[in-house]
Amino acid sequence: MPCYNDDGYGEHEDGSPFDGTGIGRAWPLLTGERAHYELAAGRRAEAVRLLHALESFASNGGLLPEQVWDAEDIPDKELYCGRPSGSAMPLVWAHAEYVKLRRSLHDGAVFDMPAQTVQRYLAQQTGSKLAIWRFNQKCQTMPAGKVLRVEVLAAAVVHWTSDHWQTSHDTRTREMGLGMNAADLPTDDLAAGTTLVFTLYWPAEDRWEGTDFEIQIES
Repeated sequence: MPCYNDDGYGEHEDGSPFDGTGIGRAWPLLTGERAHYELAAGRRAEAVRLLHALESFASNGGLLPEQVWDAEDIPDKELYCGRPSGSAMPLVWAHAEYVKLRRSLHDGAVFDMPAQTVQRYLAQQTGSKLAIWRFNQKCQTMPAGKVLRVEVLAAAVVHWTSDHWQTSHDTRTREMGLGMNAADLPTDDLAAGTTLVFTLYWPAEDRWEGTDFEIQIES
């Protein structure tokens, strides 16, 4: 069963309660999301199997939890593998996912597909002109024709080159709100095969990042 990356809202490894830190456990609602994927891929039997798995995670009263225990049983803490942990229950989000899945299986197609979204992304194949780089998502390649957006959590200057430092450019970030700063590099005219290299200067601390980051432009 899927978990959220870096989720710390769960019991500790020994089963002791969340106390500001912990280990995120498996989320039943993500089983429903996976079932929708299987249905969209034409694998209805697998979607039905996942539906029943989702149902099995409910409490004796039929309530779906935010998380289930995903380790060896600890009976003295009432933690059993595949059963509700000490997380929120009922989680309305999980129940909504379950109801949508039942409707989707009844219809034989994914129910929650707004017409406008289908038109934009499936029919028109609308994409973004941006390729995004962040410290927690350091892309190493990007398609030709995209603008590289470097997103960081403080004001910075992006010092970059596309010709192995024969020439270089400086692009300052701008505030985007919610503590985010971003710089859009005019990379949309760079040819496939180009290697983009950049580093960062942090004005508030008067220091360089000290690391060069490389991105390959691909066709």
